[in-house]
This record gives sequence, C-alpha cells and structure tokens, in this order.
Amino acid sequence: MTSSDRSGAAVADTRLWHPFSDMSAVRRGEFVLTRGEGIWVYDDQGRRYLDGTASLWYANVGHGRKEIAAAVQEQMGKLEAYSAFGDFTTEPAQALAARIAGLAPVADARVFFTTGGGEALDSAAKIARRYWSAKGHPERVHLIGRTGGYHGTNGYGTSIGGIEANRAGFGPLMSQVSSVQWDSLTALEQEILAVGPQKVAAVFAEPVIGAGGVLPPPEGYLEGVQAICEEHGILFVADEVICAFGRLGHWFGSERFGLAPDMITFAKGVTSGYLPLGGVVASGRVAEPFWDEAGNMLRHGATYSAHATCCVAGSANLDLLAQDDVVSRALELESVLLDALKPLAEQSIVHEVRGGVGLLAAVEFTPEALAAGAPGKVFERARERGVIVRALGQGVAVSPPLTIERDEIAFLATAIGEAIEEVGQTSVNAPATKV
Repeated sequence: MTSSDRSGAAVADTRLWHPFSDMSAVRRGEFVLTRGEGIWVYDDQGRRYLDGTASLWYANVGHGRKEIAAAVQEQMGKLEAYSAFGDFTTEPAQALAARIAGLAPVADARVFFTTGGGEALDSAAKIARRYWSAKGHPERVHLIGRTGGYHGTNGYGTSIGGIEANRAGFGPLMSQVSSVQWDSLTALEQEILAVGPQKVAAVFAEPVIGAGGVLPPPEGYLEGVQAICEEHGILFVADEVICAFGRLGHWFGSERFGLAPDMITFAKGVTSGYLPLGGVVASGRVAEPFWDEAGNMLRHGATYSAHATCCVAGSANLDLLAQDDVVSRALELESVLLDALKPLAEQSIVHEVRGGVGLLAAVEFTPEALAAGAPGKVFERARERGVIVRALGQGVAVSPPLTIERDEIAFLATAIGEAIEEVGQTSVNAPATKV
C-alpha cells in the first residue's frame, strides 16, 4: 500500500517494524538518516540535525569516527567472529575483557560479554540467582528494582523495570521480583525485611535513572543502597548501560559515588554504538563458584557473545575516549548543559529541569501539558529547528555526544526553549501529536 507525502509523492508502507513506536503513525512517515559527522546527523533531504541524544544515549565519541571503522575493517579481514563457548576465544575478546576488568570499580573483575544492554541485565539477573544456588542457597531468588528504573526489554529486565507502561499488556512476567520507591532507602530496607533477607538475591539500580526521566540520586542514596546490600549479604548490581564510559564523567558511573558493586551491566558507550556489544562485569566473589569448582557451569550465553569484530570496535572506541581525556568531559560540561536549560523552568508548561550529574538532563512538563501530549510536540518542534531530543513519559531528555562544545550546547538549549515556547503558546490544548 502507498500514500502521499506533503509534496504529493507516493510513500510506500514500510516493512520495518520500529521498536517503541506507534506504527500506525510511523508506517508511512519514517525519518530517514543517511550519515553522521561528529555531533551532527543528516537526513535523506540533506538537512542537518544536532544529535542531542547521542542516538539512544550511546554515541559518546560522536558519529563517523574513521578510527573505529578502520579497526573493524581490519579485523573482518582476519577473522570476523567465532563462538566463545567452551575454551574458544579470540585475541580481541581477551584484550577487551582485560581492559574493561582493569577499568571497572569491581574487585577481581571478570567480564561476561553480551550483544546489548537488555541481554546484559538478563545475564546479571540469572547470574545472581545461579550464584546463590551454587552457594547452597537456592531460595535466594528475589530481585528488587526501583520505580522509574529501565533495565531493557528482555524477560528479567521487563520484570525488574519500574516503568509501568513497559510492563503492561504482556501478561504474567517473572515472579519473585519487586520495585521500591527510587529515592527511598527506607522503602528498600522495608521491602527486604518484608520479603526476608535470606530470600533476596540482588538489588538493581542505575546510578542515574535514564529512560525513567533522568533522575540523579539524592546525596548518599547509592552509598546507602550498597551498605544495605552488604548488611544483608545481598548482591548489588549497578546498571550502567547508560552511565558507563564517560556519561557521568568516569569510566564507570559507580566511581563517581565511590561504589564497588558486585556486578555492573554495560553496553551503549562501550562501542559508542558502532557495533552491538554489552556485558556484565562480575566480582571475584560472584565468579568464584563457577571459576573454582569443577563442573559448575553457567548454562547461559549468546551465540555472538565475545564477537571478535564487536570487541575490536570496543577497544578502538575506548582508545578514542582515552584520547584528550574525552571520558571526563561530562564533568566539565554537566553544569554548562544544566545552566543552559535552567531558564526553561520559567516557561508555563515546564514543571522542572533536572541534570547536573553527568552529561544528560531532562525537562519535565506540567500535568496539563503532559495530558496534551507536550513531550511529542516538543520533540517535533525541536527537530524542525535542527535538534533531536528524546521524548519521555514526563518530558524530554538530552544526552549529547561527549564531544559536544559549549556553543553547540547553547544552540541545543535555544532550540528546545523555542520549541517549548511554541508548544506552550499554540499547541497544549490541541490533540496530541503521534510520534
């Protein structure tokens, strides 16, 4: 089937089913990107846009980095990939695992590779449960997440996640999981006691909640979570799919808060999205029953785990992050980004502006504006002005590449401000726009 665009040209019905998309609106209205350069991307009409979201929180070193492309091409000419099951491995997988283990704030770290963040979360959840079983405590299976938490869309991640809209409509999810108020240590302690500490396997927390609204932790909160887990012998899992590799100004966001998690999940920034890769950094404590006891196999893993070419992309990306100390740029620019967005809090449809902990921020709208579809409308108006933002449930978020400059942050903020002003003046009472 076909329809017509604004110029009258026929537009074919796409065969691509987009994730997290209203396909009734998208099917004949795709936004086609053709190339990227630095913090900019270009559509099929040649128009340029500031990538205010680093695609999906991941293009940390920016687009079009030839260093990564060259490394990938070279590896593909030697050995594109090979399974890591049993005793098989490749030099790129060994090298990247050793490098990540050396960077992570995890004692005696081991690295289990996946193909993305959702798979990393599910791996960490299964490792946590399997760890306790191997230690003679099969009753310790309960997993605790937080409201607003996003942990991917696989089975365990959907179940642990605290964004209700992502859980609805799928029927029964994983059992023996629960969610507590994202900023309350009291709620966490009470839930652990209600379940029974001897039944809890792990607690999962993003250092800064991302998709749930860009929620920086209250002072001392994450340190308190770790202390509670230590008190009750519970594994603490830091979900750093967004927060690692420079997004919070450190190689891992946990470093910023002095944390030493039992496991860290990672993805996105490990390759800056150039190839799909994720994983779990596990402590020596967690690895011990599998590494030191013969025959105690972890029967879990993906076909493309430790994919050689993806690992090469990761190593080349880490090289770029290390150059000119790109990984710490969030510390330099986080206040610049927040200060540029703060004036937007004066606009009538804005409830709050959040940020200041890493190079990411959000603008939350008032209940009235949300009811009128403000996030989607601001997303559209900003894109018309050459800036891509991310529409979330309560507002819009930005998380630009770490290579962004101060004048480009100013341009980003100006476009968002103009978009919000236009929506506030003309569109809040109109029917919500589908995005």
